[in-house]
Amino acid sequence: MNAFEQLIGESPEFLSVLRSAEIVAATDVTVLIEGDTGTGKELLAQAIHDSSNRSSKPFVTINCAALPEALVESELFGHKKGAFTGAVSDQAGYIKQAEGGTLFLDEIGELSLAVQAKLLRFIEYGECQCVGDSRTQKIDVRLVAATNRDISEQVSKGLFREDLYYRLKIVPLELPALKHRHKDIQLIAGYFISSLSQRHDLAKPKLTSSALKQLQNYSWPGNVRELRNLCERLVVLLPGQEITEYNLPADIVQKENTSLAILKLPSQGLNLELLETDLLKQALGLSRGNKSRAARLLGISRDAFLYRLKKYSI
Repeated sequence: MNAFEQLIGESPEFLSVLRSAEIVAATDVTVLIEGDTGTGKELLAQAIHDSSNRSSKPFVTINCAALPEALVESELFGHKKGAFTGAVSDQAGYIKQAEGGTLFLDEIGELSLAVQAKLLRFIEYGECQCVGDSRTQKIDVRLVAATNRDISEQVSKGLFREDLYYRLKIVPLELPALKHRHKDIQLIAGYFISSLSQRHDLAKPKLTSSALKQLQNYSWPGNVRELRNLCERLVVLLPGQEITEYNLPADIVQKENTSLAILKLPSQGLNLELLETDLLKQALGLSRGNKSRAARLLGISRDAFLYRLKKYSI
């Protein structure tokens, strides 16, 4: 079975990411996966590992945002007995546990600058130094990192090391948000409904065209993960039944109506330049100044967004 088969979609942007991922899987190059929460970054990292020559070795996943701040270095690199209060024995870190395989660092933007410096040395020289140990040891690990933040913005603010950022971004893979893949929603929903019906041993429900239209017009802030959760709810609550728009949560149905009202052109016309300027400012506000995320909110590339900011002197 192809490791990438669970990544469902036919949109050109999504297929482009998969093709790049399949190519880099055959190498040991460091990969940075970018994308909003719920777009499938960990699933893509797992597929890269499973398609690599390291597939028989460990795939170790770490959520950097969940690591205790005082113990991040110890968790990653390990520690020697007596290195600090509570270190009652030697402990191998996550990097050591992933030896020969792949280490997946999710939410890498949450690491402190001090830990970033040590991680950079590991990436460049393969050297790992336990807390409390004066010696270093060579460890063979392939690194895949992921983030839902705009790391370039963090670099400009001094919150992320520029040298580490460019070392990680040898091959950047940006997973598109589900709201930019509306044509894939039928495929993805169908896959989830079939697989979850089998898992729960329930008759498969069927989406009507009206329900599918509502799903395709929804913005999916939780991305593929949100769609999966909805499909599981429908499978469990409506086994074997026909699912109409009236079986969907109110926020999904109302979203389409709100969207249509916003896009309706008034009979007296409007000032397109003022509208575009206002949308750019709204996107910056909603993304708290994160230009990459603001661009995704508007469905355009970051370069196109920056061009418009310059055009209107925002």
